[in-house]
Order: sequence, then structure tokens, then C-alpha cells
Amino acid sequence: MKILSGTAHPQLAEGLASYLGEPLGGVDVRRFPDGEVFVKIVDNIRGRDLFVIQPICNPPNENLMELLIMIDAAKRASAARITAVLPYFGYARQDRKDQPRVPITAKLVANLLVAAGTDRVLTLDLHSQQIQGFFDIPVDHLTASPVMVKALRAKNLAEMVIVAPDTGGVKTAYAYAQKLGCGLAIAAKQRKNAREVESINVVGDVKDRDVILVDDLVTTAGTLCGAAALLRQHGARSIRAMVTHSLVTAEGVDRLKHSAIEELITTDSVPAKDWGGFPVSVLSIAELLGEAILRIHNNQSVTSLFKV
Repeated sequence: MKILSGTAHPQLAEGLASYLGEPLGGVDVRRFPDGEVFVKIVDNIRGRDLFVIQPICNPPNENLMELLIMIDAAKRASAARITAVLPYFGYARQDRKDQPRVPITAKLVANLLVAAGTDRVLTLDLHSQQIQGFFDIPVDHLTASPVMVKALRAKNLAEMVIVAPDTGGVKTAYAYAQKLGCGLAIAAKQRKNAREVESINVVGDVKDRDVILVDDLVTTAGTLCGAAALLRQHGARSIRAMVTHSLVTAEGVDRLKHSAIEELITTDSVPAKDWGGFPVSVLSIAELLGEAILRIHNNQSVTSLFKV
């Protein structure tokens, strides 16, 4: 086994390497004066089972291109198998044609990864499950629920209700509600534009309950904050948000600080950011991904990693 990391999230890569007891392989990543990416793999990887760790987070184009070039370099250096470890799969929101003359960029990214020489993909909480079908290579799609559920149970909330902030998140919210043995509710929404969301109604009982809003990712926090305001109007006692990928912009942080949300629970799938004093609990996924890498390397089942 050999583990390589791009420059997108070195802290997570170090955590994975520490869990696996394997040192990170040497990679020289530089930029030419005109901005082009140069990658040289320092260590000998001929015949190795290679795992390349790189979330496609901000800036997504730079990180994606760096990942593709690393994979191409590894393929040409005769690695036996190359697994792209994507804690966050960028461009996942563009997974269908919902209006005329728009791309399906998630499929394009899948094609690029395969064309570069990727043999296998390991990722976490895709925006939509069908993205797995965009690949003609094996995809191991993990969920952060074992880590998240453990953290929620530790809070000992008496009257907990899991809430989907929109109809698209109902399946995820239902899975969490089943694992925690608590109630389920839905906040219906209507999107005005890419930055603004208008929440309309709540389906389910949230009065005098400790509400947990569940989503896969957050950027401008419009959906979460709109749903939180609606839940507060319906008598929720406390409101927390639980999100796997926190890609929050400065606008999103400001919106969270002025919202009804008391705390954000998230993972370190993308690098840490300045939350400006807003209460955030960051949970590590290094052990979850590390165990998956170990099992893939040893040709063992990863099914048990979905159990809480």
C-alpha cells in the first residue's frame, strides 16, 4: 500500500496515514509561472496499491486538475492499482439536466477520473446516490452517519426530531431517524435563486422538540437558515444543523450567526475555516476512511462500516 496526498487537505491525509500506520508518500506539487500544475511523485510506486487523497473542494478546478495529473503520473509510474479517495466529490450538484442547455458536470468529472487512469473511487456522502452510476469502475460510497450518530447520542437530547430541510433530503433524514429511533419531519422549500431560499411549510411535529436539521452539504446556508426560521415559528425548543461537507462561504457564516441555529455539527471532509465565533463541532472521518482503505487493500468487505 502507498498513500499520496494532493495539496487540497493535507491535515486529513496525515490523519489517515497515522491511523493506517503508513507514512505519506512524497509528492512534489508546483505551479509553473503561467499557472500550470506540475506533479512529480518522489517515491517508487511500481506495483503498489496506491490511494490518492484529494477532496474536490475550493478551489475546485485547481484541486480537480491536480488530482487528475497525480493519477496520470501514477499510471505512468506503473502503480498496480490507483484508488481516488474523494472525501468530498465536487460538482456533484450538477448531476442532471434540470433546464435546457446545461451540462451534467458530475458525469464529466467521472469521465475525467476514469480517463486519467483511476481504477477505483472511494467517496463520502455524495449529493445524490445516482452519481455512482456515472462510473464504469467500482465505487465505494461511504456515509458519515456512524460518526454523526455517535456524536448525537453523546448529547443526550430527550425529545429529538430529525428534520429534512427540503424534500430532496428526506431519504437521508429518514435513515438518521431510524438509527436514532426518533421522529422525522420535513421543511418544504422553494428556491428563489442560487443564493436565496424561501421556506414554506413544516410536515411533522416539532413543537417543544430538539430539532436536528440534516443535509449533505452547506455553502450559503440559505436552505438551513430558512428551514430553521420556519421550525422556530412552529415551536422548536432547540435547533442544530448536521452537515457532512461544510463548504460555507463568508456570507454563509454571517447568515448562520444571525439564524435560529444554535450549533453546526460537521466533519473534516474539507479543510477547516474561520467560523467567526459560531459554535461548530468538527468530527474526524480519518478513522472511517482509513478503515475503508485498509479493507479495500486487503480485499475485505466494507459493508460493516455502514453500521452504527
